[in-house]
Amino acid sequence: MVSLLRLFEHHAYSILFGWVLVEQGGVPIPSVPVMLAAGTMSAAHRLHIAYVLPVILLACLLSDSMWYWLGKRFGRKILDLLCRFSLESTTCVAKTQGTMTKRGAVTLLFAKFVPGLSTVAAPIAGQAGISYPVFVAYDMAGSLIWAGAWLFAGRFFGDLAKRSEDFFSLLKHGAPLLVVVGILAILGNRLWKKRQFRNELRGLRLEPGELMAMIDTAVSDGEDRPFIVDLRHPLDVLSDPLMLPGAIRIGPEELKRQREMIPSDRDVVLYCTCPSEETSAKVALELRRLGIRRVRPLRGGLQGWKDAGYPLDVVETV
Repeated sequence: MVSLLRLFEHHAYSILFGWVLVEQGGVPIPSVPVMLAAGTMSAAHRLHIAYVLPVILLACLLSDSMWYWLGKRFGRKILDLLCRFSLESTTCVAKTQGTMTKRGAVTLLFAKFVPGLSTVAAPIAGQAGISYPVFVAYDMAGSLIWAGAWLFAGRFFGDLAKRSEDFFSLLKHGAPLLVVVGILAILGNRLWKKRQFRNELRGLRLEPGELMAMIDTAVSDGEDRPFIVDLRHPLDVLSDPLMLPGAIRIGPEELKRQREMIPSDRDVVLYCTCPSEETSAKVALELRRLGIRRVRPLRGGLQGWKDAGYPLDVVETV
């Protein structure tokens, strides 16, 4: 542990820069424990927050700018990639798109505090057409608030610890262990929540082939088709104006508010764009808790339906 502490002391600024750059680049290794440790070390005058802040801001600028331009150029493809690897994909893309639509670039002021929003906010800003100068201004302000909050929280803790010489000495020598434990705890919590979510979905997903068979059976028997809901955000529909046959477009929150429009006498199928169908799965679980039992998410979402080669309708634009 002493060697780790010395390594951090001698290369603190490089480690902070690399760590934040990699995390903001999409790798789920939390940097909060490292920033807290840096803030605590500043109480012993081994680091200077005035130098640490610009280093973190530069790392955020480089990573976020990369994602901004990728989102602007490739749109939904980049978001799908992030959604596959995010440990917080149940809240990532759809929630950020909705927030960005309502609040615009202001979303960037608090995005880094919300798990799942931090990385996807930048490409969604590019996808939404926010100008780069405006993006940089709000992104840097949000990064400053985020980094400053954790650094000064660590500094506050370090100043309190200094009142006890023995405790402060113990803290300094045990800092690497605390950082490792903090990182593992955050990762463990995220993985546990994702696994718990997937366990809830076990046996609930509907395969594209099953849905196609249900539609064919309903048509041949003259019965009502399954009630199919397209949960995609307008930004996604704009870049891919296709939908399942007979589907209706309605957002997740509106669907939950207007439960009376959901039929109780036939199957309800939800789909979204994310390849892991996280949005539709989460909405399906929430509706089942509200008493709507015949609701299921479509495995693979719109892309899974396309890959199976089943028919599609063109979205009508007003």
